[in-house]
Amino acid sequence: MKRGKRYVEAAKAIDRATQYEIADAISLAKKSAVAKFDETIEAHIRTGCDGRHADQQIRGAVVLPHGTGKSVRVLVFAKNEKIDEALAAGADYAGGEELIPKIQNEGWFEFDVVVATPDMMGVVGRLGRVLGPKGLMPNPKAGTVTMDITKAVNDIKAGKIEYRLDKANIIHVPVGKASFTEEQLSDNFRALMDAIIKAKPAALKGQYLKSVTLAPTMGPGVKINVNKLA
Repeated sequence: MKRGKRYVEAAKAIDRATQYEIADAISLAKKSAVAKFDETIEAHIRTGCDGRHADQQIRGAVVLPHGTGKSVRVLVFAKNEKIDEALAAGADYAGGEELIPKIQNEGWFEFDVVVATPDMMGVVGRLGRVLGPKGLMPNPKAGTVTMDITKAVNDIKAGKIEYRLDKANIIHVPVGKASFTEEQLSDNFRALMDAIIKAKPAALKGQYLKSVTLAPTMGPGVKINVNKLA
């Protein structure tokens, strides 16, 4: 794969064989974000889990202390006064069954997170085929199926992110923007890792964290010493 000049220059500062301390990794990831836009710094966490087994699945959510640096659009499925509660809490959109054809037939996806009250999950379930592949299906483990709509919306707007295993048993999540201070990125990263370490499945035998890499959107990855995380 051919890399651009900026990527090549940034990569020169990083030793691929080295597993860095957290502070050094964050500093290098920030320095290697040289694109003309404010790049997202992402964590890529390779686990020893086998997601094909239900008891080794990892899924949850954590509120990053300094947010993600991105404004998140929230859609809430609810009824009656819960619709008013959602809008009062800052949801971008809220409604009920009337939203189904808009999403299904018109391809409306102007939202980043979907929250639903439990009594609406029968309705939302009809959107499983379109929301599921996009990772937008509300889920109790992620706190997006709840009667406490105000808390759910406030947490998401404050920087709550969801983490889950992909098909390769890797978790990909943002920890902030390149414009964040090293201290802010460090706080966010530690909050994320604390949550993921607590989410270790009891059924897992062997090493849990295989590798942890920080990387800006357009830049090279920086490996972190996993022994210092557990």
